[in-house]
Amino acid sequence: MSKAWDGVIKIPISGRSSKPRTTGITMIIDKGLGLERVSDLLETAGDYIDIIKLTFGTSAFYDEDYLQRKNKLITSYEVDVMPGGTFLEVAYWQDNLSSYLKRAKKLGFTAIEVSDGTIDIPLPHRQEIIKQALDQGFKVITEVGKKDPKQALPISLTHELINTDAESGAFKVIIEAREAGRGVGIYDSSGQIKEDEIDNIVAGVDNPEILLWEAPLKNQQQALIMRWGVNVNLGNIPPDEILALEALRQGLRGDTLRQAYRQGQDKT
Repeated sequence: MSKAWDGVIKIPISGRSSKPRTTGITMIIDKGLGLERVSDLLETAGDYIDIIKLTFGTSAFYDEDYLQRKNKLITSYEVDVMPGGTFLEVAYWQDNLSSYLKRAKKLGFTAIEVSDGTIDIPLPHRQEIIKQALDQGFKVITEVGKKDPKQALPISLTHELINTDAESGAFKVIIEAREAGRGVGIYDSSGQIKEDEIDNIVAGVDNPEILLWEAPLKNQQQALIMRWGVNVNLGNIPPDEILALEALRQGLRGDTLRQAYRQGQDKT
């Protein structure tokens, strides 16, 4: 399907991946969108959304039929949908993981987030959870990092978890930053990126392309795109900002356009 400006405007930054993507993943955070809003969102920006996360344990409050209809709508646009990792932590804590996965399949979820941001899950159990989810046919997205910054993981354990998750079959590994993007993980209390934290994480990762950086704020998205390029994996994007993010990725927003323009000038 042609885009509205095809043949008139050339995208300044080329190389954007297309669906089904393995890089350049965009994951949005859904705190309770209704069917009409989801429909409008997907019709407008479905080409640029890869995963919708019904975050935290919010999917517990949906009527079963309604949730099935919502998930069916999402997947009809070739978008994966998953419940939040916090919900899986509750299932693990309550020793009900098998039933959780079966119900998730029945409800129409296509991906599962495996995290231990609040509840501690020993590494062998984490590997078994990933295996069970894969065996059920889910795409597995894991998450590394604690929600409480006072419980930040040692960098050696962060590396071990990322690499082990990858070896266990995880599609992507999220670097925790919560929905606020401040004071957790690679961000300081004002939401600015701590470059040394990124350097430390990447230094011990076998394949950095497996990393999905939570980046709810525009300055974070911009910094990560400027560092890693158009196909960096980004998560926790607010639903109303998908096209704005895509413009940032492809050089149709001031800061990345400036970079593309300068690079073009250097070649002339």
